[in-house]
Amino acid sequence: MDRQRLDAWVEQDLQRVIDVRHDIHAHPELGFDTPLTCHAIATELRASGLEPVMIRGGLYVDIGDGPPRVGVRADIDALPLPEETDLPWASVFPGRMHACGHDVHAAVALGTALALADQPDLAAGVRVIFQPAEEVLGGALAVIDEGAVDGLEQMFALHCEPHHEVGTAGTRSGPITAACDKFEVTLRSTGGHTARPHLTVDIVDALARLATGLPALASRRVDPRAGLSIVFGSLQAGEAANAIPTEGTLAGTVRVMTPRVWRDCEELVRGWISELVGQSGAEITIDYAVGVPPVDNDPEAAFALRQAIFEVVGAHGTFVPEQSMGGEDFAWYGERCRIALARLGVRAPDQPKTDLHQGAFIADDGAIEVGVRILAAAAVDAVEQLVGEPLE
Repeated sequence: MDRQRLDAWVEQDLQRVIDVRHDIHAHPELGFDTPLTCHAIATELRASGLEPVMIRGGLYVDIGDGPPRVGVRADIDALPLPEETDLPWASVFPGRMHACGHDVHAAVALGTALALADQPDLAAGVRVIFQPAEEVLGGALAVIDEGAVDGLEQMFALHCEPHHEVGTAGTRSGPITAACDKFEVTLRSTGGHTARPHLTVDIVDALARLATGLPALASRRVDPRAGLSIVFGSLQAGEAANAIPTEGTLAGTVRVMTPRVWRDCEELVRGWISELVGQSGAEITIDYAVGVPPVDNDPEAAFALRQAIFEVVGAHGTFVPEQSMGGEDFAWYGERCRIALARLGVRAPDQPKTDLHQGAFIADDGAIEVGVRILAAAAVDAVEQLVGEPLE
């Protein structure tokens, strides 16, 4: 990579990318419904002489000559959360916010595309993908269905890490996120009076047994090294204190660190539900939504990304992230090419620590330059290593 050209690009054009980030942050969009976000990104790409290709809810752009062999991916959707910051570019849409930093991801990918376009004679093509609907865990599969990953051999991505300061980043080989599924159990019966619980099915009691019994079974029936975790976010049943309800629901997530156990999770959970309340007499409906596998960083791709991180932030800024129990649909790209995801420190030194998916979450603009430098270096190093190898 021509470092002097990259430095000059940062000096002259990085603010344009930061301005786009502010625009995206102020106008957060959900799922696949991202026209304003896509317009902001595509406009900047076209202004630089690039030709973005629009796909469902997102877009991609190719840099360099020849078929693209290396990919860079950013997710661009927001969350249905009210913003609690006082940023000048805070969300103008009530109940929506970029509380996971996808506005930063989009800006980093945009900057990477523009910086790479300014590099002379890339050894192979690079495709920069702006993916919708990560928060609903469907966007990556849609991008794959569009053919946007065809021919790519390696792909890189960064994710905001608010527990680390700007100027730091890190990655690891192997799983870096967990698999994540969602499920909901609905129990139904005739209902009745709390004075006579023996004449009906006690729906609340059955739901309570599931809420405590399922996590307990997961900790005893599966090798604990798999990291299987069942946690509930919703339990709803009844209104009156003296009436046993006719219906109740329990909803939660199943998270696990290993792909092998993840493939068995639905069967295991369904069996445990039957074991715990199958003899209660309640009608049982289980809605189980298979989510995403773990993001399993390929050793070769992770090495290239780690080298780029070290080049940009040095030994003092490089950390090794722990495997997160969060789900990330970047994992699906690993079914098609070698992938590597890294964590990007985004907390300003004077800011209190917040977490992702919180209304008070703030990512500092300074992380954008660090992210651009990392992804640009990783992409250039990867294409240089791939030159001379046959296209698959």
